[in-house]
Amino acid sequence: MNGRAPDVAVVGAGPNGLAAAIHLAEAGLGVRVYEAATAVGGGTRTEALTLPGFLHDVCATVVPLARGSPFFERLPLASYGVEWVEPPVALAHPFDDGSVAILERSISSSAASLGPDGGRYIRLIEPLVRDWHLVAPDVLGPLRLPRHPAAFARFGLRALASARTIASRFEGPKARALMAGLAAHSGLPLEVPLGAGTALVLAIAAHAVGWPFVRGGTQRLSEALAAHLATLGGEVVTGRPVVSLAELPRCRAIVCDVTPRQLLSMAGPLLRGTARRRLEGFRYGVASHKVDWALSGPIPWTAPEAARAGTVHLGGSDAEIARSEREANGGTPPERPFVLVTQPSLFDASRAPDGRHTAWAYCHLPHGSEADMTGAIERQIERFAPGFSPRILARTVHSPLSLERHDPNLIGGHIGGGSGDWRQHFWRPSRSLYRSGIPGVYLCSASTPPGGGVHGQCGYHAACAVLADLSR
Repeated sequence: MNGRAPDVAVVGAGPNGLAAAIHLAEAGLGVRVYEAATAVGGGTRTEALTLPGFLHDVCATVVPLARGSPFFERLPLASYGVEWVEPPVALAHPFDDGSVAILERSISSSAASLGPDGGRYIRLIEPLVRDWHLVAPDVLGPLRLPRHPAAFARFGLRALASARTIASRFEGPKARALMAGLAAHSGLPLEVPLGAGTALVLAIAAHAVGWPFVRGGTQRLSEALAAHLATLGGEVVTGRPVVSLAELPRCRAIVCDVTPRQLLSMAGPLLRGTARRRLEGFRYGVASHKVDWALSGPIPWTAPEAARAGTVHLGGSDAEIARSEREANGGTPPERPFVLVTQPSLFDASRAPDGRHTAWAYCHLPHGSEADMTGAIERQIERFAPGFSPRILARTVHSPLSLERHDPNLIGGHIGGGSGDWRQHFWRPSRSLYRSGIPGVYLCSASTPPGGGVHGQCGYHAACAVLADLSR
């Protein structure tokens, strides 16, 4: 743009901000992205958080929705160096007796790990996997008339249920615990509606596209998006925080990859009346407490299948997982938290020096909590991997508030862009969706549909709203 004011200014170079910028640039608009950090990515950054030579993803590592994103899949990401690494097992869920439930590409192999519930699992999930390519664009978008109503209804009627309801379809403890752990990614109590949707999307993704990560770190994905934007004439300015919308050059539209709380601050008196009250009422969910480790060797899992998995869920039974999530949502740090572990260096040697490994884990706790869950997380790992602690060379602990300092979109340590409960699941952050209430100003963050996850769909749909308004 050679110093000229852009047609559209985008605030924030996370996956959604970059996706919005790309789609607007594809339409021929001049786009400039302003990023406060010194590198693009937001929650998809990779840094040496512990020791030299150990690469850790700051937030997201396992990104099934990036692999299956309708918007990302049409971009030439491979030509910019994005290489997907898919572990042989997407998810392992070990139990105290040494057995394990697994998710992998094969539905039948996954079902076999569930004992007597294998047939029930196949009957539930097989039709949904078959239909996924039909319903994904609508599931990963705002509420609207679906393109394939029958297929969407098959998914939607099940997704509206609670995690408890979907788990009750099974008789044995393995299948119930597996579904509970998947649903717990939502951060919602397992007893409330819509938790089943998270469980189903993640299970479907495991069979349809896998649970991959990016070789070398998710930073590679962010850099690929920025590089592709450059080929379309767009530009990214890093190290440039935007405190007020008034700082931006005069342009036809402003698209903000920020949460409602940040937009309220940036907009100041421009936001008034009902629009301001709606954004002020936007609610954030439970926090995450994350720990990154540099390890002298792989995690010594009791269950061998866990060593073949990119992600491991540690929570035992569905009742134990439900108690952990209920406590976190109720304001009490869980004594025995449900813990999500990723171990990318088992499958990507670029993450650590020869013979060494990286891993990270997180659990949920009350929004903005200052409780230190490091000990509780490591005890859960020791429960299923005795001898883990002696392998720790270094650790970096991210409390909820330190997560927010690292990425201002993680309000109070909440990584999902806002609570996805029934009160704001479909109309987040308001019935205006991507339109902020200020003419020409739009939101494209995970606070808009379809919500959290690395998929760029929030940015894509926000850009569609911009283009629709500009064409009037």
